[in-house]
Amino acid sequence: MKADEIINKASRSMLVKILKGSKDKKVLNHVLEKCPSYRSFSHLKMDEIEIIVDWMIFNKYLRIVYDGRLPMVVYDAKGWELYKPILAYELIEKLSSNDAHDVESLIEDFKYINREIVFLLLDIILDDDIQTAKEFLYLWEPNVSKKVAKKIGVVIRELESKVKNTKYDILLTN
Repeated sequence: MKADEIINKASRSMLVKILKGSKDKKVLNHVLEKCPSYRSFSHLKMDEIEIIVDWMIFNKYLRIVYDGRLPMVVYDAKGWELYKPILAYELIEKLSSNDAHDVESLIEDFKYINREIVFLLLDIILDDDIQTAKEFLYLWEPNVSKKVAKKIGVVIRELESKVKNTKYDILLTN
């Protein structure tokens, strides 16, 4: 389950229950105990967690929108900006820990990732020189939009040129 699994699916009170680690029937029925933030604030009382959530809403990290009559927690602009790199690094971790035989399911999961996150993920792979991502990028490239495929191609070429330059550097220093 992704870290943002509850965003746009849970109310403020449900978010508080998840953070507390509640065994509430609704939490368990929606399998929200699998959310990484489940029990994150288990050491606090529910009313203390409510204060934190309300602070995040008041300070525009989160906001409440209505899906019909149901209130849902979503990121506000400040919260989304803070969360984007966290999600990108979570995806890199998922990519790094993925078994080779599970690449198809990973490609399927990546279809639903926000494009901003995809470009950030690709920038991080390039900036951090994550050579182990190349194999996945080759397999992912034909399954994405033209814009994303173009960026993946750039990242692959840059990663390959870094390896070539490193090999030449080694030869020149010997």
